Amino acid sequence: MAANGSGEPLFLVFGRSGWIGGLMGQLLKEQGAKFEYASARLEDRSSIIAEIDRVKPTHVLNCAGLTGRPNVDWCETHKVETIRANVIGCLNLADVCLQNDIHMTYYGTGCIFHYDNDVHTVESGVGFKESDVANFTGSWYSNTKAMVESMLREYPNVLTLRVRMPIVESLTYPRNFISKIIRYDKVIDIPNSMTVLPELLPYSLEMAKRKLTGIMNFTNPGAISHNEMLELYKQYVDPEFTWSNFTVEEQAKVIVAPRSNNLLDTTRIESEFPQLLSIKESLIKYVFEPNAQKKLEVCAEVREMRGR
Repeated sequence: MAANGSGEPLFLVFGRSGWIGGLMGQLLKEQGAKFEYASARLEDRSSIIAEIDRVKPTHVLNCAGLTGRPNVDWCETHKVETIRANVIGCLNLADVCLQNDIHMTYYGTGCIFHYDNDVHTVESGVGFKESDVANFTGSWYSNTKAMVESMLREYPNVLTLRVRMPIVESLTYPRNFISKIIRYDKVIDIPNSMTVLPELLPYSLEMAKRKLTGIMNFTNPGAISHNEMLELYKQYVDPEFTWSNFTVEEQAKVIVAPRSNNLLDTTRIESEFPQLLSIKESLIKYVFEPNAQKKLEVCAEVREMRGR
């Protein structure tokens, strides 16, 4: 059994070069927690075994995976690489952790569901639960994530977090969902569950310490549409900002793979953290109010990013 002998949590973080991996390292440092970044490649099982034997972590955070650059369309033409990272590598790590009695938190995705014409319609307000099985495999990225989530259900040491359309304060950070839609002249307008990382990532550490397992819809309660999001940007940051909408059918002509749109049920995460803010409240507190304090600077940076 891996243990550092101190009784204090020791985190081993996979995915140092990734967005969430980098943010988790910052957060652990700020909290004064003991942690190391892993150097082993997830595809290399022997290296994972050696690293876990050396570090003897009490908790593993798996923030690694392929999303593609500049977006998930990349995965459509790099299918084997995507399988290797998102399925084989992830299962390698989960399996080694199980054999060493180590809790693993996996930062997965909620982009494996799509509104349907039955119970989960856009208008119904009924979210997909943790027990629901993926119904969206329109992109190869989502397909691999759905595969691995299904398999990880069988691992009693794993907590899978369904992250959706992650958001941070910086409005020019390219991976930030808000930054993405600000760049476009046209956006679709569909309500979606989203993850405000500054609020939710600290909760993920607490979940790991509590050794929660299974699947967790890792989003703020409620949904927000693209137009509502951009209206907040206009209200708090740039009153001159304009955009227009197009349909999902029109969007399909400018992307390679379809995109997921859904509402996730947040009953489980709210039972663990009743203080969790709704998506709109969280966006205002963690994103728009901080940017409103420096709106002239932010406006200039965003306009430079957009090239207009």
